[in-house]
This record gives sequence, structure tokens and C-alpha cells, in this order.
Amino acid sequence: MSEEKAAELTALQAALAAEHAAVYGYGVVGGRIREGRRTEAKAAYDAHRARRDALVREVRDLGGKPVAASAAYALPFPVPDSAAAVRLAAELEDRVAGVYSDLVRASTDGLRGTATEALREAAVRAVRWRGGSVPFPGLAERAAIPTASVTPTA
Repeated sequence: MSEEKAAELTALQAALAAEHAAVYGYGVVGGRIREGRRTEAKAAYDAHRARRDALVREVRDLGGKPVAASAAYALPFPVPDSAAAVRLAAELEDRVAGVYSDLVRASTDGLRGTATEALREAAVRAVRWRGGSVPFPGLAERAAIPTASVTPTA
């Protein structure tokens, strides 16, 4: 495998891991979000599941073994209520946007367009959850807010 394809595969695996974490995180969001935002949370959950499934196929197409989801993930803060669930959703989207930013840099051809679209979608969802935008979505080093990490616990 060429060095370019190896870098692309590494970035794909990171995006897949982030999507696994986002799917888990949105499970928490869905359980705590107020009624009026459940449809939005469900749509985001479905979008991340679809991206995750597409990334599994992309990794396999490049000859890799897709990284598996962890059984559980440590959340960046407690999520006891709807306000915290909204904050978590915004942070999940920031994290996913950052990983897709890396995939844009590492990819070529059609995959770059797909990664760019995923980055845009995550940035738009983050704005909706947060109620405002950040400069340079997906680029933590340029943004005014740090990205959250949702890490596996098992």
C-alpha cells in the first residue's frame, strides 16, 4: 500500500472511531434531551449511523479491517438534563468535524468530497445545537473553543 493510501486509511479509521463515539453519545443525548429537540437528536443519530456504515465500507475497500466500536465511552462531563445533552451534542459535532478535517487533508479524489460534506454537516449541526458558530469548524487549533473527546471506557 502506498504511503498516501496508508495515510488515508489511518484518517478513515479515525473518522470511523469518531462516528462510533458520536453514535454512542447521541444515545445519551436522546435519553436526556427535552421533547422539542428529540427529532433533531434522532436525525443527528441517524446521520452518524449512516456515516459510520459508509466508513466501514470505505475502510474495507482500502483493504483495512474497520475499527470496532467500544462497549462504552467516557463522556466529557455529566449529562443529567436537557441543557447538558445539548452541550454534549454540540461537542460531539465539534469532535467529528475535527476528525473529518483531518480526513479532508489526508484524502484524494471522491473521498475528499465526501469528507468535506461530512465536515460541513457536523459544523452545521454544531451551530444548531450551540446557537452560534465558531471560526474554522473542524480546526481546533484555530477555533476559540476546545473540542471534546469522548473516549472508550472499555
